[in-house]
Amino acid sequence: MPVLPNYHQFDGCHWETGTVRNYFDYRGVKAPHTGKPYSEALLLGVSGGAVMGYFVFAYEGVDPQARILTRNTFDPFETMLQRLGVVQELRHTANPAKAVQNLLDALEDGTPALVWVDMLGLPYEHQNQAEGVWLMFPVLVYGYDAAADRVYIADRARVPLSTTTGQLADLRARVKNVKNRVLTLDIPDPEKLPAAVQAGIWDCITLYTEKPPKGARHNFGLAAYRKWAEMLTCPNKKGSWAKEFPPGPKLYAGLTWAFWDINIFGKGGQAERDVYADFLDEAALILRKAGLRDVARQFRVSAAAWDDLSRALLPDWSPPLAETRELMLRQHRLFLEGGTASLDERQAIGQQLKVLRGQMADDFPLSEAETTRLQEAIAEQVLRIHDIEAAAIEDLKGAMG
Repeated sequence: MPVLPNYHQFDGCHWETGTVRNYFDYRGVKAPHTGKPYSEALLLGVSGGAVMGYFVFAYEGVDPQARILTRNTFDPFETMLQRLGVVQELRHTANPAKAVQNLLDALEDGTPALVWVDMLGLPYEHQNQAEGVWLMFPVLVYGYDAAADRVYIADRARVPLSTTTGQLADLRARVKNVKNRVLTLDIPDPEKLPAAVQAGIWDCITLYTEKPPKGARHNFGLAAYRKWAEMLTCPNKKGSWAKEFPPGPKLYAGLTWAFWDINIFGKGGQAERDVYADFLDEAALILRKAGLRDVARQFRVSAAAWDDLSRALLPDWSPPLAETRELMLRQHRLFLEGGTASLDERQAIGQQLKVLRGQMADDFPLSEAETTRLQEAIAEQVLRIHDIEAAAIEDLKGAMG
């Protein structure tokens, strides 16, 4: 059964941009402006780039969530491929045997294959899967060995990952609209790259400053920073943290979910502002607009400010919150560096985090005054990022002319 020779592309970080980056790299595709593989930063920028989104979700029987969007989520995968002129071959079937054959056909043609799986069910994931909850994302399959009952996968970690053939079949079939998909890609059209970069930059500007394609305006862009800060510091407002995240497990959940989105969910930290800065440096070369390099420097300042926000969410002056921060970061690093080999240690960290969460109900570590101090410090840092990025976006508009 086919396993692609000399596959060693494991640099991609996000399911969408990282998977495509690894695919192009294996196929030997080079970006015209560098002569090197297409970077994940470039793909992020073309797909719509950096964004700010703030949402609160509260469901019966589970802890509330404070969710932070750091990249464009309005159909970025399809947008990225279309802008780059990438011809797609999508095979989709309800038949399990045909689903396997479609995957094998791609591999036998000498290309890896993008398949959509429920990431929470992957055997190398340490997260506990709640009943009825699925997260379908693309991963890159570069080998399928039925005799050994192994499927070889590139998925965020810097090392090879694998699952069994039966597990892959089950995870591919979880959600109807992406059930048993196999996607292969042609190479990008280099002549479309400048227009793709320009469109991606304008997407970013628009989402920072104008009403989004869907959803309320105050949930996106610069308005979302102001909304978040207001919810942290105005306890009587509808949706305030005082009401949605009172001291105890709910506040702990709000803090950890926000931290997770900023640093861990398909990324390496800093709300990907460092990655977007790298894109802008490439865009300056592609578009011959030197002013974009100045904006890139501003986004690197923002990246550092997001680090400060992460420490404001789970600060050093509260030992249980600081321990939570370090455990979450260590767990993520272990996955990126060690993959399956680190699973036992990551699961042990998960148990430590579970114990910490349990302590929040019986002995919440912050007094009322300290809770106010915490939320004011978070709001201050949120508004600091707002000011940095407001100036950066204004300069980005100026640089684009």
